[in-house]
Amino acid sequence: MGHLPRPVVGLLAIMLASAAARAETIRFGAILPLTGPGATIGKQQMHGIQFAVEKINAAGGVRGNKIEIVLEDNHAKPDQSIRIFNKLADLQHLPMIFTAYSGPSLAMAPLATRKKVLLINAGAQADKLATASPYLVNTLPTIADEIRVLSKYLIGQGKKQGTILFENGAAGIAGRDDFVKLFPSAGGTILAQEPTKFGQSDYRPALLKLADAKPDVMLVSITAGLLKLARQYKQLGLTCTVAGTTFFADPATIADPSSEGFVHTQVRIDAPPELAAEFRAKYGVEMEFFTRQYYNAMQIVVAVADRLLAEGKPLTGETMHDMLFTIGKFQGLIPLEFKTNTASVPLDIDVMKGGKDVTIEHINSN
Repeated sequence: MGHLPRPVVGLLAIMLASAAARAETIRFGAILPLTGPGATIGKQQMHGIQFAVEKINAAGGVRGNKIEIVLEDNHAKPDQSIRIFNKLADLQHLPMIFTAYSGPSLAMAPLATRKKVLLINAGAQADKLATASPYLVNTLPTIADEIRVLSKYLIGQGKKQGTILFENGAAGIAGRDDFVKLFPSAGGTILAQEPTKFGQSDYRPALLKLADAKPDVMLVSITAGLLKLARQYKQLGLTCTVAGTTFFADPATIADPSSEGFVHTQVRIDAPPELAAEFRAKYGVEMEFFTRQYYNAMQIVVAVADRLLAEGKPLTGETMHDMLFTIGKFQGLIPLEFKTNTASVPLDIDVMKGGKDVTIEHINSN
């Protein structure tokens, strides 16, 4: 076969260069607490996103386009979250940003509405998140959804005299308010409540005050410091049942003997054994709850981006928002359905027993 004429070679080179130019890097953001009291959970969330992106890119990306995550540390502080959000939206023009923790997510919600940037929350549960912005999408149920299920379960177990230890922040206050309303509605009585600060290290004074009320169950609504609380509860010799929500999904607390008997609602999300083993081999830790949550959230984002590119539409916060609700149902690690901004997901009742989190009842959240 003879050589191709130079004009043809030149044309092929131009065509190949054009094809390469069309394969672009798709950039999304993540504003997470990577230092400070929320860092343990924030790093799990970061690893979930990173692991998903690595696997997606290794498989060729989204229709040939690689994904890149612009990762920012907000220390779980609302004011820093606002500053970072404005930078990612105004200067880097990112169409979608992962968020976590209720206070920061609520602070960014009005900005997301105004600037039409899609916020994906897979880790915060304050009730106000459900209506904070049409551009804030939650892959977890609200705290009220879990407290309703938890209250009914506790009353069924004969636990009718309750106290509350709550974190004085958006998520903690929401848990307190929901328990004050829903526990009595289920047949219980609230005897006392005590506030704590985010990242607090000494819970003994609050625990002792609550113990004086002689409860048979204590709701703990905090987002950091659960292991310290569990150990102090044990040191004080307290015996009432400690109850909570999905924020009890802390590996160190579950493994510690001081948490024996703690009961909580839990969003049901598992990783296939081979995926969990691959993650463990890569990161040297287990694929914990919040890792799975953000891995799963990345699958939703990819499904939305893939459909938009397939239809020749641009990736903007507005088009991603609209396409997410057009698709509606997603099958990742768990099935998710978006009828509203907050997904419908299955729940379990778990108890910490022998260093493990054991499911004792399956419940539908709808």
